[in-house]
Amino acid sequence: MNHRHSARLNRSWTEAGTGASAAANTDVGASMPPMNRGSMVARPWRGFVGGLLDGWTALAERCAGRAAVPQAASDSMPTPPASADAAATAAWKQAAVRRRRTLLALVALSVVGATAMLDNVLPDYSSDALRSAQIGLFSLLFGWVSAGFYTAMMGFWVQWRGDPHALSSRSVAHDPIAAGARTAVVMPICNEKVSTVFAGLRATCESLIAAGGSRLFDVYVLSDTSDPAIRTAELAAWAQLRDTLGSTTRIHYRWRQRRTQRKSGNVADFCRRWGRNYRYMVVLDADSVMSGDCLLNLVRLMEAHPDAGIIQTAPQASGLSTIHARAQQFAGRVTGRLFSAGMQYWQLGESHYWGHNAILRVEPFMAHCGLAPLPGSGGLSGHIMSHDFVEAALMRRAGYHVWLVHDLAGSYEQQPPNLLEELQRDRRWCQGNLQNARLLAEPGLHGVHRAMLVTGALAYLSAPLWLGYVLLGVALWLFGGHPSFVGDAAVPLEMMALWAGTLVMLVMPRAMGVVTILLRQEQALYGGTAALVRGSLVEGLLSVLQAPLRMVAHTLFVIVALTGLKLDWKSPPREANDIGWADASNRFALVGAVMLAVAGAALVLEPATLLWLAPVGLPLLLAVPLAVLTSRAGLGERVRALGLLVTPEETRTPTVLLEAAKYAHQNARNRSVTLGWREALDNPWLFDVVRSAMGTRNTMWGHRGSARRQLVGRLRAAHDIDSLSTIDRMRLLSEPQHLVRVRDQLMAHADQGHATWGRASAAA
Repeated sequence: MNHRHSARLNRSWTEAGTGASAAANTDVGASMPPMNRGSMVARPWRGFVGGLLDGWTALAERCAGRAAVPQAASDSMPTPPASADAAATAAWKQAAVRRRRTLLALVALSVVGATAMLDNVLPDYSSDALRSAQIGLFSLLFGWVSAGFYTAMMGFWVQWRGDPHALSSRSVAHDPIAAGARTAVVMPICNEKVSTVFAGLRATCESLIAAGGSRLFDVYVLSDTSDPAIRTAELAAWAQLRDTLGSTTRIHYRWRQRRTQRKSGNVADFCRRWGRNYRYMVVLDADSVMSGDCLLNLVRLMEAHPDAGIIQTAPQASGLSTIHARAQQFAGRVTGRLFSAGMQYWQLGESHYWGHNAILRVEPFMAHCGLAPLPGSGGLSGHIMSHDFVEAALMRRAGYHVWLVHDLAGSYEQQPPNLLEELQRDRRWCQGNLQNARLLAEPGLHGVHRAMLVTGALAYLSAPLWLGYVLLGVALWLFGGHPSFVGDAAVPLEMMALWAGTLVMLVMPRAMGVVTILLRQEQALYGGTAALVRGSLVEGLLSVLQAPLRMVAHTLFVIVALTGLKLDWKSPPREANDIGWADASNRFALVGAVMLAVAGAALVLEPATLLWLAPVGLPLLLAVPLAVLTSRAGLGERVRALGLLVTPEETRTPTVLLEAAKYAHQNARNRSVTLGWREALDNPWLFDVVRSAMGTRNTMWGHRGSARRQLVGRLRAAHDIDSLSTIDRMRLLSEPQHLVRVRDQLMAHADQGHATWGRASAAA
C-alpha cells in the first residue's frame, strides 16, 4: 500500500477514535440531545394470590378502623396536587358511581329477564347438562351484548344532550399555555414504511408550527427497526425532515440496540434518558397524524387539570381506500362515536388509555408506570404486551385521573387495510389482554380498571364462548331433539321476544349513530341522508359476514395464548393492501372445508340443523373471496364513487391529512427516502448523516472494539460488504468510527486497482 493510501487509513482510525471528523462537520449533527437521566423503576407484581392476600389485609385494617396507606404515599413518590375545583371533582365522582350502578343494573335486569324467557321456552332435552350449559352460555353472551348496547345508548345521550361532568376541549380552547409546559412528541416505530411514517410526521409538525406551538414541543422518532435498509432510510428521512423544518422544530431520531419490551420498553427508555426535560409527553403510533390545534388543546387540558395523569383522544380512522378499511372508517364515525362517548359517560376520570394519540404527565408516569415482566413461562408470562390498559390502571392507582376526551378534533390514525392485517394485530392484542387478566387482584387498582382488564380479556374470550354456543346448539339439535316449535306454524312469544331483543341490541347502535348524525345535521359530510343510510346498511352487512371469521380466528388465538402452542399467522406487508388468492386460501380454506364437512354431516343426520348453522356457516364458506375482495383498493374506489361508506375526512378533508397524503406521494417518488444500506457508505450526504447521527459515541476500545476491528479488517471489496450479516450491518450503522474505517478502507482498496467500489456501489 502506497503512502497516500496508508495516510488515509491512518487518518480514518485517528479521526474515528477521537470523533474529530464528525465534530468538524457542522452541517450534520447528532440525532439526539444530551441525556438527562432519570429513574423509571419497574416493581415486581404481587401476583394473583399475593394480591388477594393484600386485599384481605386491607379489608381487615379498614374493619379495624385503620386506613391503608396508599402505595404512592408509602413509596414517597409524586402524588397529584389538590384539585383546583374540589367541588367539581367530587361531583363527577358521585355521578360516575350513579352511572356505573345504572349500567350494571340495566345489564343485570336484561340478563335475568332474557335467561328466564329462554329457560321457559327451551324443551326438556335428553341431556340436562347440555341444556344447562346452553342457558349458561346464553346468559354470559347476552350480558356482553347488552353491556355494549347500553354503553352505546349512553353515548347517544351524550351526543344529544351533552355531559356536564366530561372533560371538554371547548372549555380550554383559548387558554394561554405557560412556557414551562414543555412537551415531547414521541413516535415509536419498528420496520415501518418510511415514506408514509415521515409524511404523517411532517404534516403534524407543520400543523404545529402553523398553530404557533412549536416552541413548546420537541419531536422524537424512537426506532426499534431490525432491517438495516429500513434503518438507513429512516436516517435519511429524519435528516431531510430536520433540514426541511429548520430551526422551527427540534426533531430527534434514536435507534435502540437492545430492543426490550417492544413499544412500552421503547417509551420507557426515552423517559429514562430525556423524560426529566419535559412536563408532558404525547405518544403517537407510526400511522398517527395530529393537528397542531389538537396537540395544543391536549396541553391546555393538562394545564387546567393538574390531577390528570393521562388524557386520551378518540382518534378517527382515515387514509385508506380498501372496502375493509372504508367499512372500519365509516363504522368508527357512525357507531364508534357512540361507544367512545358512552365509555366516557360511565368511566369519566377512570378511563381507557389506548397507547397512542394521548398525552401523559411524565413525572408520575416515570414514578408509577414502570412495567415488570409477568413471572412464569408460557404465552401469558413475560413482558406485558397490552401495556396501555395496565399503565392507565397504575396511573389511577397513584391518584391521578385518566380521561377520554371524545370531542377533541384533529386526532387521526389508520385501520388495517385488510382482514389479514386486522387479525394479525388482533393476535397480539388477544395475548396481551389475556395476560392482563393475571393482574386482576393486584393491590390498589381501582375497581373500574379491574373491570377494564376483565372486559379486555372478554373481548377475545367471547369468541370461543360464541363458538361453543353454536356447537352446543348443533349437539342439542342432533342428539337432544330440536325445539318443538320447529316446523310448527306458531313460534312461542318468549322466543320471538328473545330474537327481537337480541336483534335490537345488535342493530340499534348503528341506527342511533345515523340518528345522531341527522340530529346534528351532519349528513352532508357523509354524502347526504340516502348515502348515509345505504352506507350503514353496507357496513352492517359486511360486519355480519366478517363476524364468523373473527370468531374462529380469535378462538384460535385464545387457544394459542392459553396453551403456548405455535401458530404461524403472518400477514402481507403493510403497504400491500391487496390480498392474493393464495394468501387468503392459506388462512381460510381449511376453515371453509371444515364448515362444509360439518354442514354435510348435519344434512345427513338432521337437515333442520342447517337453519341453526346458516348464519355462521355461509360466511365461513365464503371466507376466501370475502377476504380477497374486501382488500381490493380498486373496488373500494368504486364503492366511494357510488357514494357509499363516505366519511367527513373525505368530503371535507382536514389540512393536516391533505398534507400527509401529499408528502406520502412525494416521498414514494423521492430517491433519498428509499436509500438503502449500501448508500450509507457510497452516498456522501447519507454517509455524513449516518456517521454524525451517533454523535461522539466511541466504540473503539474493549472487547467490542477489538471484535469490530477484526470484522472491518476483513472487508476489502464490495462483495465483502454484501456478505455481512444483518446484525453486523446494524452494528456498523451505530458505530461511526468503524463506518469511517470501512468506507476509507474500501476506497483505498479501489484506488489500488482491486474491486471497483464506486462502480459496484452504483450498480447496487
